[in-house]
Amino acid sequence: MHKRLLALAVASLMPSAWAQVALEEVSIVGTREVARTLPGSGALVDAEQIRIEAANDINQLLKTVPGIYIQEEDGYGLRPNIGIRGATSERAGKITLMEDGVLIAPAPYSNPEAYYFPTALRMHSVEVLKGAPLLRYGPQTTGGVVNMVSTPIPEQNTGSVNFRYGQNAEADLLASFGGRSGAFGFLLETAQRRSDGFKDIDRSNQDSGYKIEDYLVKLGWEGERQSLLLKAQYSTEVSDETYLGLTDADFDRDPDRRYGLSRIDEMDNDHKGYNLTYRLDLNERVNLSATAYYNEFARDWFKLGGGSAFINAANAGDQVAQGVLEGTVDATGLAYKHNNREYESRGIDVNFDVDLGAHQLAVGGRVHEDEMDRYQPEEIFNQVDGELVFVEIDEPTGSDNRQEEAEALSLWLVDTWQVSSALQMNLALRYEDVESRRRQYATPDRSDAPSRRGNDSDEWLPGVSFTYDLTDAWHILAGVHRGFSPLGGGATANEDPETSVNWEAGFRYDGAWFVEAIGFYSDFDNKTENCSNASPCSNGATSGTFNTGEAVIQGLELQLGTALEAGSLNIPLHLMYTYTDATVSDDNPTQGFEDGDQLASVPENTFSLRAGIETAMGWNNYLVAKYIDELCMDIGCNNGGDRFDRSEDLFVVDYISRLEYTPAMSVYFKLENAFDERAIVSRQPDGARPNKPRTASVGVEWTF
Repeated sequence: MHKRLLALAVASLMPSAWAQVALEEVSIVGTREVARTLPGSGALVDAEQIRIEAANDINQLLKTVPGIYIQEEDGYGLRPNIGIRGATSERAGKITLMEDGVLIAPAPYSNPEAYYFPTALRMHSVEVLKGAPLLRYGPQTTGGVVNMVSTPIPEQNTGSVNFRYGQNAEADLLASFGGRSGAFGFLLETAQRRSDGFKDIDRSNQDSGYKIEDYLVKLGWEGERQSLLLKAQYSTEVSDETYLGLTDADFDRDPDRRYGLSRIDEMDNDHKGYNLTYRLDLNERVNLSATAYYNEFARDWFKLGGGSAFINAANAGDQVAQGVLEGTVDATGLAYKHNNREYESRGIDVNFDVDLGAHQLAVGGRVHEDEMDRYQPEEIFNQVDGELVFVEIDEPTGSDNRQEEAEALSLWLVDTWQVSSALQMNLALRYEDVESRRRQYATPDRSDAPSRRGNDSDEWLPGVSFTYDLTDAWHILAGVHRGFSPLGGGATANEDPETSVNWEAGFRYDGAWFVEAIGFYSDFDNKTENCSNASPCSNGATSGTFNTGEAVIQGLELQLGTALEAGSLNIPLHLMYTYTDATVSDDNPTQGFEDGDQLASVPENTFSLRAGIETAMGWNNYLVAKYIDELCMDIGCNNGGDRFDRSEDLFVVDYISRLEYTPAMSVYFKLENAFDERAIVSRQPDGARPNKPRTASVGVEWTF
């Protein structure tokens, strides 16, 4: 069925004989002004905020957005853990992640965990959509959507260079050139990142940093009633990253230490992506957009496995385990696994926008296929006198030698209905039909008959929301929708996907100040966790899914924003606060959970403040303060857990000073974590992990 629909959708991409439809990036929010009028909740991290904050870490940008939960891992945001409201943060696998409206997780249905994440440095803006309107997108429809919007093709020939250099040899370069000639447009862009890292590895001069290269090409054509936009992207990353953290005692002495056991750990990956978007104005009331996409991601994260056993034992006082970590005690049979996986995803997304006056309809569908091929041999080493000595290679079998795939059909109908001059309704209906399969082999060469499992699920997901204008400045909004999260490629036939009912209600005031307060409530029949080595489930599993039973996630999001004037000074202020209560809502004796157990990876409080002093002479200074509460690492750390079951809270202040030297050139200074606050931001994977220390850098921007 899916392949027949795919063929029909391909046919719809063929240009018609008509030969001006604008070359637009695919956005789901658009502008801050639009975000403040949505019949649901949304936010925009726009190009101005990204430029002001000299941002290169998606974690730090999203910490300023209400309703988002970040669990840091490496200090640089290379592999983010992002949650939104009822969607918990493990590897961002519970949110819909897109770039320019295209699903960008490695395998969004079978393996959605974000081991690949687009380079934040090259993004023009970041959009977040929550509430019932997110049903236009998917497949994850519980918490929200994050859409990364890349640099658009400029209206005229222009180029730009942004270069920053800082401590630990951290360097970022973003360079682009593009323009138009008649009906044609183009953009060439590259992002180059590198760092020696801020961690010191025992008994080694090796760096703990990364090197990233990212290249982007866009070619566009626009006519009277149609346009074509081709986008091609390629990136590589080599990072000396590890799963091995620290014991608490060692963290207290030096949070930037790394044990010598991890010195040969390395992530090596590359990503290729191709999109072709066709737009056609069929008539004055009906517009067609169709996007064909293909993404390919390959990674080999070579790293020590099972390091948590040493960390846990050492935390419990085991001196032998501590000696192994320090290199003073010999150890045999240390397994370093090539976490080697290849992913592909492909599909076609077709949408019709229909203008019926009071009703604005979006009608469409998507056919999608993705797959993951896991082939993960282990290299066995012994530790002798603090050095790693190679022993042998174990070829992969079982869970290290498997293939997973999924096929999905999505359909949607969204009606934005202007009922009256004051009332706007949003009526949404989404359908998801997902088929997933796994083949697992007992022999390295896959000559055996594999063990098989599979799962079929289909869900109808309705939603309704509204905004009502009490006055020109005061507005109320509310909505409810059904949430859905696919199980992934490892699901068995008797498993049900995660489903929920999600409510939100609140008000907005848009005057001299912008004020928004929204309460949210998500009720889960069967809350699930995605299990991985990076984010083990609460039962210890590192693959598949784990059903934790009924749960409720509820809370309050608050935003305040204004721009004050003091003589010739302009003082922008933006405040965000989120309170969340996330707990098991019914006793689950089968899994050992009780009503009131706190869910993993959801902080109770998050807060951010962005403030600036902008002068008429172009010397502008900004502070960005961010706070995140402690997190449970496993469910129920509030009931009988100890300090090893939770992270620590963290308050960080960044300072940015910018001087507009000429209209075409500016220079800037950034001091990240100005007060050098350090905390255990996570204990997953494999031990206590720090945030980034105080780091100074200088940069220059030039447009031509």
